Amino acid sequence: MEKFQISCVVVDDEPMALNLVESYVEKTPFLLLKKKCSSAIEAMEYLSEEKVDLLFLDIQMPDLTGIAFSKMVPKHTRVIFTTAFDQYAIEGFKVDALDYLLKPFDYAEFLGAANKAKEWFSLVRKNKKEKQPNVVSGKEFLFVKSEYKQLRIKLEEVLYFEGLKDYIKIWLKGTSKPVLTLMSLKSLEEELPETDFMRVHRSFIVSLKNIDVIERSQIIINNQRITVSEQYKPKFLAFINNNSI
Repeated sequence: MEKFQISCVVVDDEPMALNLVESYVEKTPFLLLKKKCSSAIEAMEYLSEEKVDLLFLDIQMPDLTGIAFSKMVPKHTRVIFTTAFDQYAIEGFKVDALDYLLKPFDYAEFLGAANKAKEWFSLVRKNKKEKQPNVVSGKEFLFVKSEYKQLRIKLEEVLYFEGLKDYIKIWLKGTSKPVLTLMSLKSLEEELPETDFMRVHRSFIVSLKNIDVIERSQIIINNQRITVSEQYKPKFLAFINNNSI
């Protein structure tokens, strides 16, 4: 039987608090510590590249608070807040936190919150197993977290995805500004129907249905030129050959 584990990251700007939560995680069999971070900025960079189930997240931190950061994390990542100030409790639950630990907390309190996360992820994984296998080419939309909302993005309206260091810009038909979301292109690529989208560059995934012109090693979509890099050129050339008259 596969071992049940929840991958997690601990975020706190106070070294003693950071080390304490780390020790609690390490003594909890179903928690797998992936990283500990001393700021939300450091955690943001890590989450842009790695998929993580759970954050143990301090609220009062310099530069970017835990509350603000929690509004930007990917939809599959859940949060348990840790803080010394109970006035943040209501605000914490407004952003769908799984639980709220008030410092100083002992291991029994920590384990209670961790068990809530275990129950949550058990249900999520059970539901995924019970669903019929997805027909990849049939996916019509994605929900992405942007600012304070979960936005429903219709894939037929996507022109292309542009990857930045920590974010993805989603360029849509009929709009002058992109939707911004915290996610890596690698994790997004796994969610997209491969019959409709293709990665053509380290920083770009394009909608194959919305390509206007192909000119040498460049794709033109809505007057935007996107270069097909050498790494992705063989797959793209095969696509052209399969769809040429």
